[in-house]
Amino acid sequence: MKYLITILAALALAATSAYAGCGKKVASVGKLEKYDAATKTLTINVAESSNSAEVKNKKATLTLTPDTKLIDGDKIAGVKIDDLVGKNISAVSEHGKAEMVIALAAKS
Repeated sequence: MKYLITILAALALAATSAYAGCGKKVASVGKLEKYDAATKTLTINVAESSNSAEVKNKKATLTLTPDTKLIDGDKIAGVKIDDLVGKNISAVSEHGKAEMVIALAAKS
């Protein structure tokens, strides 16, 4: 009986962890090349990234969601993605969906 309970407990733990999200965030830094309003996708010319494939391709394509936060300097509310096109940005994404897009300060 002890063995049966132990096996069932191990299977229950294994089954619940199989449904957990990976939680891997990708940080990309580069110039926001374009924004396609129809598909809500950003194309970034990547200078640095935590994803080696993005660094190799020099491009990243991310999808905006309703939860994506846009930050331009000290402005958080009222920032439009079109205002960030052509600027250097930092983007944090998970599974190709942008969570945060931050305009970086110009180099002086």
